[in-house]
Amino acid sequence: MRANLPRGASLGARLALALVTGAAVACGGPGASSPDPSAGPLATAEPERPRVVALGDSLTAGLGLLETQAYPAQLQARLDEHGYDVEVVNAGVSADTSAGGVRRLDWALEGNVRVLIVALGGNDALRGLSLDDLRQNLGVIVETAQSRGIAVLLAGMEAPPNFGEDYTTRFRQVYQDLALTYRVTFVPFLLDGVAGHPELNQADGIHPNAEGAFRIADTLWRVLQPMVDVAVAR
Repeated sequence: MRANLPRGASLGARLALALVTGAAVACGGPGASSPDPSAGPLATAEPERPRVVALGDSLTAGLGLLETQAYPAQLQARLDEHGYDVEVVNAGVSADTSAGGVRRLDWALEGNVRVLIVALGGNDALRGLSLDDLRQNLGVIVETAQSRGIAVLLAGMEAPPNFGEDYTTRFRQVYQDLALTYRVTFVPFLLDGVAGHPELNQADGIHPNAEGAFRIADTLWRVLQPMVDVAVAR
């Protein structure tokens, strides 16, 4: 979720399957033999590359950034640099909530997905949505991925202070509880070292700039690389 263009909200094209098939054509003429139907397919589809899918909101989609600057693209660059034949799919949609992530989960998990990065909840916090719903939605996402043999990296978020200290504390606890319950790889705060640093954010003070996105990729890469090592070896 068009290189060198600003990220948009619609990232369906990035989740389309790319199956390459070939066909051999027999040429007629004197002495030419006809293809044998019993010989099986003339060509087979190439196996799909293993995928890492980043399911998130505008922080993942890279709102205000070039596609190559968003953190999923930065993770792709690191994988390429280290010689991994793995595709990173940006399944971020601006303004999405945890409920939105559930609705498009099956679509996001199409293909040979080995690792799912779950980076949702920021918009739930901004709107003061139910924490019980947040817990349930994220739980559904994690359970669905695990039921398909997909490793999960859960990235926590922080709630703004608008709704009081109790809400902020319980919001943070949702992610901690889910990480323990489902035994997933856990990054406590997606924007660790980025949030609150004006030099790493755009003018709105919410969305990271290119350098901020690079920092997010650094944070995730430290735990993603060993996950890919295991997932791709399966």
